[in-house]
Amino acid sequence: MIKTCFIFNPTAGPNQQRDFPVLVARHFAPHTADEVAVRRTEYAGHAVALAAAAAAEGFRVVVAVGGDGTVNEVGRGLLGTGAALGIIPQGSGNGLARHLGIPLELKAAFRRLLNPTFSRMDVGQINGHAFFCTAGLGFDAHVSQHFAAAGTRGLSTYLRVTLREYRRYRPTPIELTVNNQTRATSCYVLAFANAAQYGNNAYIAPQADLRDGLLDLCLIDDLPPLRALRVSLAMALGTLPRNRAATYFRHAQAHVLTAAPMGFHVDGDYLGHASEFVVELLPLALEVAV
Repeated sequence: MIKTCFIFNPTAGPNQQRDFPVLVARHFAPHTADEVAVRRTEYAGHAVALAAAAAAEGFRVVVAVGGDGTVNEVGRGLLGTGAALGIIPQGSGNGLARHLGIPLELKAAFRRLLNPTFSRMDVGQINGHAFFCTAGLGFDAHVSQHFAAAGTRGLSTYLRVTLREYRRYRPTPIELTVNNQTRATSCYVLAFANAAQYGNNAYIAPQADLRDGLLDLCLIDDLPPLRALRVSLAMALGTLPRNRAATYFRHAQAHVLTAAPMGFHVDGDYLGHASEFVVELLPLALEVAV
């Protein structure tokens, strides 16, 4: 077996895997501790340091066991190293794992890691924060902030928070510069997609490609009720680019100025508020094992 280190978040997702080390020991019983290691995260951001340390120790594959937030931390720790990112999806949305075709079922995901295929993928940055699946500002970041404080995880919690906050949220005027053109508009959602979906097969940018050297930007200027229904259906069907409610750009760089501070997220994790955003792409900056 390729030398592999699993980094697991015991609190990720609705089905928390606190017994994950036992599952690894059972599934990879013939292999030694030199070939397979398991490290547990103890606080937010811990997976970054654990992943960097595993790469320095010579592990060829470092596996994020958790949701897109855990994947983000492990991926950040592996940037610039010789190790590849693997994923055992155990989160609420699992957006990057779904895009890469990684099985959501635990045993099937384990089997994939016995003989993985290696390739490279692009990495996005927003205000210096790396993201691998999606980043954005506006309503999706607002929901991420409140979802993190909800106390429970899972799709049902996310939908409940989304419906509650939809009644309260209002768009913000912004100035968007992309592809050397500047436009003044209002912003309800401004999503920067490296992968096709947020997670749970909610396709914000179904044509996104992890290896094309470009991000897919999706702008929704407002979301009144009827349009919200059309957008929700189009995201589920993967047809949002054909819906006039959304405007798309492909770009390697973007700049955003906002009339008031707006919340932003990377890979579903809320990071705070800002009034200026610089978005860039790092082509093929991360190796993945799938």
